[in-house]
Amino acid sequence: MQITTRTMQRRKNIALVAHDNYKKHLLRWATEHKDKLCEHNLFATGTTGYMISKEVELEVKCLISGPMGGDQQLGAMISEGQIDLMIFFWDPLNAVPHDPDVKALLRIAGVWNVPVATNRASANFLITSPLLDSEVEIEIPDYAAYLAERVG
Repeated sequence: MQITTRTMQRRKNIALVAHDNYKKHLLRWATEHKDKLCEHNLFATGTTGYMISKEVELEVKCLISGPMGGDQQLGAMISEGQIDLMIFFWDPLNAVPHDPDVKALLRIAGVWNVPVATNRASANFLITSPLLDSEVEIEIPDYAAYLAERVG
């Protein structure tokens, strides 16, 4: 597939997700980085977003719960260029009932070249990157060219 670029604005759209066993870890991380996170637009799956909003006092656009379709909502937003990066504290030791949705979300983030942190260490790298507060060009699949090849 051909590639093109899209511009991430200085104010990023950040998705925040955490499995049940990791919600407390994400809350602690968000509290530690509250000053940085408040400079961006935050989106989160249901329970995680509600907890961050109440406990960390950050403004968060809450989607529905992950198992109820929130992971798929985020995937759609990524496909539409509405999410710039994702912090996903996932539990690598416990399977979740909506595991196919989780894998699909991570796959779609890879397809659209969205930076993803899956643990505290990688989240710290992303949140402290000088690119976070800059306008950034990223390469993405050229879906319009793909369609033109198939239909044209």
